[in-house]
Amino acid sequence: MDDQEFKKLADESLTSLYKKLAAASDVAEFEVDFNSGALAIEFESPPAKFVISPNAPVSQIWVSAHSKSYKLDWDSVESAFVLPATGQSLTELIQEAIAKQLGEEVSL
Repeated sequence: MDDQEFKKLADESLTSLYKKLAAASDVAEFEVDFNSGALAIEFESPPAKFVISPNAPVSQIWVSAHSKSYKLDWDSVESAFVLPATGQSLTELIQEAIAKQLGEEVSL
């Protein structure tokens, strides 16, 4: 995958995720911000911040959540960025991380 294709896929994935997060934040206790190509999810109680950003040199989307780093690769079969170790999509990973943070299920 070349840089231009990665940028397009990453932008589409992050924009789609942002829309899902913005809708979910209307009912769940978190704030979401999409700035300079990166997503930030902030929680007041308990306090935390998750960051989701593209890493063009390695064609991955990186997620920092719960003091861990996740590196997702593009899966052309799934048409999504996925975590190789678990097969979770970006949306599934973030949904699970938010649920763990809030202690309740969140639907994205």
